[in-house]
Amino acid sequence: MIPNPYTPGQVPRVFAGRAAELRQIESMLARVVAFGELGGPLLVFHAPRGIGKTSLLRTAQRRAEELGLVTAWVACTRERPVLPELVGSLRTALERADVLPRGSAGGTWRRRLERVTLEVGLPGAKVQAEVAAPPREKPDDTLGLAPVGALGALLHDAAALVRRRGGAGLLLLVDELHVALPDDMSILLNTLQNLDGERADNPLAVVSAGLPVTPEALTRAATFGERSAFVPLDVLNDVDARAVLTAPAASAGVTWSPQALNAVVDEARGHPYLLQLIGSSTWDAATPAQGAQLGLADVRRGLPAAQRQLTAMHRARWGVATPTEKAFLAAMAATGLDNVTRAAIAAGMGKDSRSISGPRERLIEKGVIEPVGHGLVRFTLPGFGAFVRGLDEA
Repeated sequence: MIPNPYTPGQVPRVFAGRAAELRQIESMLARVVAFGELGGPLLVFHAPRGIGKTSLLRTAQRRAEELGLVTAWVACTRERPVLPELVGSLRTALERADVLPRGSAGGTWRRRLERVTLEVGLPGAKVQAEVAAPPREKPDDTLGLAPVGALGALLHDAAALVRRRGGAGLLLLVDELHVALPDDMSILLNTLQNLDGERADNPLAVVSAGLPVTPEALTRAATFGERSAFVPLDVLNDVDARAVLTAPAASAGVTWSPQALNAVVDEARGHPYLLQLIGSSTWDAATPAQGAQLGLADVRRGLPAAQRQLTAMHRARWGVATPTEKAFLAAMAATGLDNVTRAAIAAGMGKDSRSISGPRERLIEKGVIEPVGHGLVRFTLPGFGAFVRGLDEA
């Protein structure tokens, strides 16, 4: 039996689609490789959960490493400083790439990385840090660098070190950026702003991803955060959706019939997670051998398992909503529309439209709904509206 090549909820084994977004990342990396300079402002991909942000970043990481960049990955977690984890990831990346100097110079680098890791992790404290000096200079014991200066010096030194040792530069990847502490966001943004002032001497790039609230969160952290490069990710078009299904199967020597492809694409409505989920359930129902073709009957046999998983996700999202949020979701679902106006939701709740901002923002932050235009929102997971309406009928 051929193992199932689909990975719902995980980074795909075979990445398909998002060609335009990958080109944008590759253009940024090309500047670092060719000119040894900063790739550009912070690049931020934002979208609801399940749209493929993390998969895009992981694919970018692989491309960058193929180009000779050293990559450091960090995922932000709520109410926890991300900067020490970023420095720790950078240390691991430098060690894995074997670019740290040997002997006493390498020991100095490691001690200083440890110091930065500890000191940027003190919540609410004034950060002091010591960073590595270029080899041509004698390291000193000067302390008291502000956090922005400390992080900037560290990134500059690390990127320059990679370049001197034959690499192309440094790529930082920051996932779940929307939950980073505001102070950490501010430090990161100010650091990149300062490094941009000496762009030609900083061979590095920073690519990040977060929920749709990320642009607003960055702008609140630093007003010039609005000058970051924001790229929204939407559901996949039909061509890319078909590629998400056919590419993993083709890697295992299996094909899809046109009818089966059409059925899954129609059911998933371009949602990457659902494409992987239904592709996986179809595969499990068919248990194909090499050279086989997945057909419409296989899709129909596998669809109930996918629908059960989707319903479980709906229940989980509903279960963690507060009473006010549930009222908001019920009013939204009752319209039966894909895109729902603020006025329609307020009317369904029996409230003034200005009074529903709180639950609206919380549901966006949770990734349950997303804004799709002025005053419009929609559910991020297909079928959630029907699920909520079904609760009233039960």
